[in-house]
Amino acid sequence: MYSSKLALPRPEFVLLITVIFMASMGTACRRTSAPAPAARQVSPDTWAVVDGRNITREDVDKAYRRMADPARALSDEEALAAKLSLLNDLILQDILLVKARTLKVEVAEKDLDQAYAEAKQNVPDEAFAQELTKRNLTIADMREGLRRQLLSQKVVDQEIVSKVNVTDQEIADFFNANKADFNLPEDSYRIAQIVITPTREPQRTNRTGDDATTPQTAATKAQMLMERLKSGASFGDLAMDYSEDAESAARGGDLGLVPLSRLKQAPAPLRDAVLQVPPGNARLVSAGGGHTIVMVIAREPAGQRDLTMPVVRDRITETLRARKEQLLRAAYLTAVQNDADVVNHLARRIVETQGKLPK
Repeated sequence: MYSSKLALPRPEFVLLITVIFMASMGTACRRTSAPAPAARQVSPDTWAVVDGRNITREDVDKAYRRMADPARALSDEEALAAKLSLLNDLILQDILLVKARTLKVEVAEKDLDQAYAEAKQNVPDEAFAQELTKRNLTIADMREGLRRQLLSQKVVDQEIVSKVNVTDQEIADFFNANKADFNLPEDSYRIAQIVITPTREPQRTNRTGDDATTPQTAATKAQMLMERLKSGASFGDLAMDYSEDAESAARGGDLGLVPLSRLKQAPAPLRDAVLQVPPGNARLVSAGGGHTIVMVIAREPAGQRDLTMPVVRDRITETLRARKEQLLRAAYLTAVQNDADVVNHLARRIVETQGKLPK
């Protein structure tokens, strides 16, 4: 039921037009097909069209400059693959931004200010300005990118997260089907983690796309998260937004119950962070330029649990809610993309040029 992994630190539509000509005095008909309309001509700098709205090369390049590590040299093929992935993200984001206007969803200025402060990760203003200059970006570019991300997330939260419901019958059915999992043969610890690595991850690992890429940015990020935890921020929310372990981030960092015998096999710093910290507290463990923030949620003594125990109901509810949310989120995002008229010109050009960077 629960993972015990403890770690350090992604048509063009062909229109067939059938015209039926009826003879004025007869009953026979003749069917002919008109030629398909010519494809719409677009500028080479137009990399995608979504319901008539252009996403340009500059839009993608700007997003790439925000996300890429300037110190890491990529081949043309690697850079183009990264931009193609970003373009797909921007296509979906564009669709969600239209949804936001329809739903009258907005981002408060204070929320944008907070997101911007978090993006800076406590970097001094002068150093942050230098980093933006290095990436050929402005503060306005950063804030607009963050605004679009926040709006997209708010749409998904309103359309999916707020509508997920777990019934008492579902909880009971889950418990009865997994009763053995609630009988602990030995003392166990329920643990959550936020993983921060000093290298870029091969894929998006959290809700915000935040990813430390150097030992320095990893250390700064770890300290920022510890400060936010001390200020009362939700561990689960921070894990979903910032953890670089995709598997546990989706569950708010939750690793489930880890038996004491398995915990003793973990590296000493991680083991001690669990055994020596009272439940409800977090400790930062650092090694090799990476960091893991470990939260001990509860210590569970050996024995059988049942549905009269709030901790059992809460755990089952969280598990079922996460399953439903993940499924509905994937279905919703697929549906809104299918409903849109999308032409990915960059993808076509890459195929046509056999993987060459469009000039």
